[in-house]
Amino acid sequence: MAGTTPPRVAIVGAGFAGLVAARELEAAGIDVEIYEARDRIGGRAWTDERLGHQLEMGATWVHWMQPFVWTEITRYGQGIHPSPIADDAYWLSDGEVHHGTEAELDERLARPQERIFEGSREFFPYPHEPLGVLDSGDAHLIERFRAADQGSVLDALRGGDFTQEEIDLADAYWSAGYNGRTATASPLMAKHWAALSDHRLSLLDEQTLRFKLDGGMQGIYRAIAADLRAPIRLSTAVTAVAHDADGARLTLADGTAVEADAVIVTAPLGALDGIAFSPALPAPAQQVIDDGFNCTGFKIWIRIRGKHSLIAYAPTGNPIALVRSEYFDDDSTILVGFGPDHSQIDLTDAAHVQEIVRRWRPDLEVLECTGHDWVADPWSGQTWATPRSGQFLEGWSLFRDTGTRLRFAGADWAKGWNGVVVDGAIETGITTARGLIDEFRRG
Repeated sequence: MAGTTPPRVAIVGAGFAGLVAARELEAAGIDVEIYEARDRIGGRAWTDERLGHQLEMGATWVHWMQPFVWTEITRYGQGIHPSPIADDAYWLSDGEVHHGTEAELDERLARPQERIFEGSREFFPYPHEPLGVLDSGDAHLIERFRAADQGSVLDALRGGDFTQEEIDLADAYWSAGYNGRTATASPLMAKHWAALSDHRLSLLDEQTLRFKLDGGMQGIYRAIAADLRAPIRLSTAVTAVAHDADGARLTLADGTAVEADAVIVTAPLGALDGIAFSPALPAPAQQVIDDGFNCTGFKIWIRIRGKHSLIAYAPTGNPIALVRSEYFDDDSTILVGFGPDHSQIDLTDAAHVQEIVRRWRPDLEVLECTGHDWVADPWSGQTWATPRSGQFLEGWSLFRDTGTRLRFAGADWAKGWNGVVVDGAIETGITTARGLIDEFRRG
């Protein structure tokens, strides 16, 4: 790199993207300092002791077909184990409770999911270049691709021969998957997830809901942090970022100014309205910040009395869209659940959650429940990133090139597993850091 003084990069956020970017930059001889608003590292990955278990408040599942996270699992010698297969499945449709096995539930989902995935092979021949089709030169394909970003993920099932039961099952599945309202969810995300999973529903389920780290996500994010020389300033919020072609100036919550040759902001989209950018971000990017992504939901952990191996689905109109058994104790079971609207549930009110769970089985007794409201959290403002209608094309990609020394990294901006798993956060931590390294070397 030009000169004798190494460049200095400030990183906003100590989640996976920030930690990995710092490691990459340090390996190239660049000075790094990390500023984290929370009193802990990990970001939206947070392994915490709750209900007598190490529970993931945020990101949970990993897979060997997620290339970036699997590299870290291998690097740090982590082990994985599967979430349990349910003995009993319950699903609500038209006010009725249906009962079968998990395999029977999957069979009923197969036909509507195949329709929802339609076009995934054409639209995403290279899944880690999700907008690549726009450069294909095929005007008809591009037109279809753009049209597929509009409307709702369930539109493909309307006006056909799909039963209400099939529609309700798909609604429940994607209410959990988008962690938001299916009515406003871009159909392209579901097709992209399919492409990342070899266009197979079974593999998609494996990648997003099956395998967990033996020691939890903390086993990786703490290991990465331990490899860093860079100071991590916890409980240190950044309120403003001034940026130009030569560097950046950060303002901390206490008024302290920090000069750097570049800044990488890893805060989620939902938290960007808490940072004043100067110059302001382009109008299209600011509009996405104002609108927010589609991820307005929640994740909840529920302890129920007795041993119950179950999975349950419920469509729009029910606070919890998906719940499943995750851990078994001597006299109780811990369930994990997801729903599209964080305002429709109290994550710690057992009596309230009891009413919801009994919609599937009146005999289930909720003992306690817990979670973290990521949407209400000012440092996230959302759960995992999922696009609204129109935002697959005009959303995450608007933050990938600022033309200055301000860069964005994090799962929200990933090309591959955008949002839902930590793979995308690691991807952008690496690629954003390498982009700066190359720029500094060019001098």
